[in-house]
Amino acid sequence: MEVTTQQFKHCDLVTVKGRVDSATAPKFLEALEAITNDNRYKIVIDMSELEYMSSAGFRALIATQRNCKRFSRGEVVLSGVPATIYSALELAGFTTLFETFDDLTAAVGHF
Repeated sequence: MEVTTQQFKHCDLVTVKGRVDSATAPKFLEALEAITNDNRYKIVIDMSELEYMSSAGFRALIATQRNCKRFSRGEVVLSGVPATIYSALELAGFTTLFETFDDLTAAVGHF
């Protein structure tokens, strides 16, 4: 798994490539927590090159979303979610918790 972060004026972009599973989810969560610990709560996660995400990755997403939405500070939005991962999110009932965008520009423009 490869995680890169990029800070913009209105939000942060997190690009995830490869697989997020129980072995790599802590690194993914660490990258997200680094952003929220810096008092930045508007996050776009680009999943266009993500191959797989386990329940551990979903827990990292939920924890970050909960932290961002606390006191209406911001939110996590998802961009380029692959069909298989979207199906898993839908099955778990998480699609109502995250706004999703097909286009990265639209996701960043959301903020």
